[in-house]
Amino acid sequence: MEKIKIKKLLTVITKLAIEAGEEIMNIYNSNDFEIQLKSDNSPLTIADKNAHNIIFNELSKTDYNILSEEGKSVSFDKRKKWEYYWLVDPLDGTKEFIKRNGEFTVNIALIHKDTPIMGVVYAPFLKDLYIGTLEYGSYKINNIDPTNSKNEISIDKLMIEKNSLPFANKRKNYTIVGSRSHMNKDTEQFIENLKKIHGDIEFISKGSSLKLCMLAEGKADIYPRFAPTMEWDTGAGHVIAVGAGCIVTQKDAVTPLIYNKKNLLNPWFIVKRKDM
Repeated sequence: MEKIKIKKLLTVITKLAIEAGEEIMNIYNSNDFEIQLKSDNSPLTIADKNAHNIIFNELSKTDYNILSEEGKSVSFDKRKKWEYYWLVDPLDGTKEFIKRNGEFTVNIALIHKDTPIMGVVYAPFLKDLYIGTLEYGSYKINNIDPTNSKNEISIDKLMIEKNSLPFANKRKNYTIVGSRSHMNKDTEQFIENLKKIHGDIEFISKGSSLKLCMLAEGKADIYPRFAPTMEWDTGAGHVIAVGAGCIVTQKDAVTPLIYNKKNLLNPWFIVKRKDM
């Protein structure tokens, strides 16, 4: 893909993520939203639906198809022919949204065949924006102002302002990030093995794709995920982590994590900093 097109598309999805995030926060601050259960018993709110509509309506004007958590009924026979497509989770961390802990995100990624090449993760409660491409690396912007109607954040400007990831981080202990709600025997054993190698370790619990972003920032060394996730949960964070010097593999630490599979459920995977 041409560099100029990458920059243009990145501007589009950045503005969309912020716009969707603002709508999510409007509902979050209203203290009044209905919670429904989807067929897999996962929660759904009006915030998920509204954010999906905002993103879907605009991305439909681009040249690429869309695969979104809230509009995922696209057959594999159709999907497998896509060279490029948008992979969207309009509200990643609905459970965190309902718990009101602020650890939820808007995820938009562009996938080339089976590989994420561009992604934006926006945490509207925290006002943190993460941007990543395989071409230009990854960046973070703090204190986003969602009321700025332009919000045209360019890669060129980010490179000049030196917002690139990872940031320097002086950690005393080897740091693991994960979800306590998905702790299981496989994860516990993996952590015990890391203790044997690294001695004292620190475990940080974090919601949504912010776990991947922590690796990108350099705030953690490894993220083992031995519990179910879907492709839209990880696509944007995946490319941001890779753009910041991480590797993303299946549990064997060798096989790449790929996308647009017949079954959109991710296998168990590991995200790890290359420099550690």
